Amino acid sequence: MNVLVYLVPAALALGGLGLAAFLWALKHGQFDDLDGAAWRAISDDDLPEDKR
Repeated sequence: MNVLVYLVPAALALGGLGLAAFLWALKHGQFDDLDGAAWRAISDDDLPEDKR
């Protein structure tokens, strides 16, 4: 039972760290253009002209 004294604050700290990382990513625009990255992954703009 004494281990909960260590585990509960550790879990809360890790949860807060995850929330802080998410809010940082949200503030710095990491989620602004979700469709653009998906289309860039499948576009063939970098293929040579003879391969098209």
